[in-house]
Amino acid sequence: AFIDAEHALDPEYAKHLGVNVEELLISQPDSGEQGLQIVESLVRSNQVDIIIVDSVAALTPKREIAGEMGDQHIGLQARLMSQGLRKLSGITAKSKTVVLFLNQTRMKIGIPFGNPETTPGGLALKFYASVRVRLQRIAQIKQGDEIIGSRIKAKVVKNKVAAPFKTAEFDIYYNEGISYLADLINVGLKYEVLKRRGSWFNYGDIKLGQGMQGSKQFLEENP
Repeated sequence: AFIDAEHALDPEYAKHLGVNVEELLISQPDSGEQGLQIVESLVRSNQVDIIIVDSVAALTPKREIAGEMGDQHIGLQARLMSQGLRKLSGITAKSKTVVLFLNQTRMKIGIPFGNPETTPGGLALKFYASVRVRLQRIAQIKQGDEIIGSRIKAKVVKNKVAAPFKTAEFDIYYNEGISYLADLINVGLKYEVLKRRGSWFNYGDIKLGQGMQGSKQFLEENP
């Protein structure tokens, strides 16, 4: 299930990237309270394997929606998340459902030392989460002068079920999503199954191609 709190999901584009939209439950809640209630109902049903909430930052409390532009609503979202997660943590633990919250980073104002980054929604999600993964774009992927994707670094910053602080890198290509073939090539290079000579990638005496794009094309044509 996909809780589209940002109201930004394009089913056709998702289908193009490989999402099975025919079996995907999509909800676009009117408020943060409604979004969390839908999550609770789905978890209690025990009929859904994974629920994705996109995103915590977009779970807007009813009072904030009903208020005027410019009104101060300090702590409303944090209280909403704290109350919602207290209920969800127990029922999720007894179910077979994984609940995945996506979030965004914000910059704290007036922090001269330390990490100025923070995430919306207060501290409850950080506390209740079994696993927290930070995603960061570390490079652009180019084909000539055209930017065709991003190199992403994932770091496990919290883990209750395995060792934390592990990292991984992968490529996301526009109009393609996460590239399995690029991952395969990068793993091959890491474990020296593949060799790089100049701009060419080689598997033993076999030349895969020139650069990542050429090597991906070779693997597509020679599975």
